[in-house]
Amino acid sequence: MQKGSTDIQHSNKKIAMKKPFILCFITLAAIAPLCFGQAKPAKAGKSAPSESAITDLEKSAWEAYKNKQADAFKALMSKDYYGVYAEGVKNLDAELADMAKTDLRDYSFSDIKVAFPHPKMAVVTYKAKVQATSAGNDMSGTYNSGSVWVQQGGKWVGAFHTESKTQ
Repeated sequence: MQKGSTDIQHSNKKIAMKKPFILCFITLAAIAPLCFGQAKPAKAGKSAPSESAITDLEKSAWEAYKNKQADAFKALMSKDYYGVYAEGVKNLDAELADMAKTDLRDYSFSDIKVAFPHPKMAVVTYKAKVQATSAGNDMSGTYNSGSVWVQQGGKWVGAFHTESKTQ
């Protein structure tokens, strides 16, 4: 009788071991499609711009500023634009007023990086080498710069810009 009860106990252990394995497998099979569905890439087009498209917008803003094209610059910026500089915080109107007083003769970018923390937001960082005067003061030098571009109404616009002169 002892051998028969040992066989039953052994058989019960096998069934007890198989149950969690089967339940785990069924749960994994049921959840896997949900996990893979989460990893769909963003659709190409307006919602997923390229790094070069954002860099081109940044360069267009600098060109408009350099050429004192206030309407073109304004069209590239959000109506809620802000810039932060050593002399203070500027809204779009103050930025346009400074454009009239600034002679941006030349500029170049290096170390450009673009990140997309959200599908409708791009953060651009770079070094800008600038030859310029503002209100008669020489502003030439190398600046660590950053801008935030956001998608509003299907169009990418500049919402924020900052720069700090390197030592």
